[in-house]
Amino acid sequence: MGTWRLGAFSSPDERARQVAAIKKGIELGINLIDTAEMYSSGRSEEVVREAVKHIRKDVFIATKVSPGNLRRDDVIEACKGSLRRLGTSYVDLYQVHWPNPSIPIRETMSAMEQLVREGLVRYIGISNFNVSETDEARAALPKSEIVSNQVEYSLTNRYVEPEILPYCVREKMTLIAYSPLARGNIPDAAIPKAILQKYKMTPAQAMLNWVTRDEQVVAIPKATNPVHLEENASSVSVRLDGSEYEQIGASLR
Repeated sequence: MGTWRLGAFSSPDERARQVAAIKKGIELGINLIDTAEMYSSGRSEEVVREAVKHIRKDVFIATKVSPGNLRRDDVIEACKGSLRRLGTSYVDLYQVHWPNPSIPIRETMSAMEQLVREGLVRYIGISNFNVSETDEARAALPKSEIVSNQVEYSLTNRYVEPEILPYCVREKMTLIAYSPLARGNIPDAAIPKAILQKYKMTPAQAMLNWVTRDEQVVAIPKATNPVHLEENASSVSVRLDGSEYEQIGASLR
């Protein structure tokens, strides 16, 4: 479950609905929650804290350090700030939100590895890195691995397919697909109706099923509507065959 824009609310009731949405998602079996210190100036992490405070061990929490905080000491302090806001002693996955060419990646990765040694972080990830940037980041880690790259990927945005996705598959690195529902711009008419009818899927479910067709890909759609949460959670209850994935993929070529 993605949490971009969660933490932005105009009333206590709206905040409570956001907390309830995360709890509902967890009840439906969605156990990876992705957030970032940048989201709503840290308030997204606080909403996550409220939702998981009694079930921390049942969820996998991923958060991100902002590109302006990639100096060694800043990474350490940013992580500790996220831990405070999340109300947890460790983060399952700590990701570099965007590469910052003005700060040596070796310095950043040295801090990330220190966080792993100290038990504040379980796994190291990156986000919005291309292949060459990923190679450089991996080379800067003498003892740890980069387990994931979070990038935008959907049926309508497939820029990762020529290089980044094959790289992740080859290197057994998880690709975390953000905006897998194209920010709500779902191409309903383009997805073959015969496939939707055969599997009793909505177009949104077909998009999520398609984007996660490879086992190296995890999708993190955001939803606060209970109906949409249920729709997302059940989107991979069945799998299509290869030719049907090709049909969906070809529908927007």
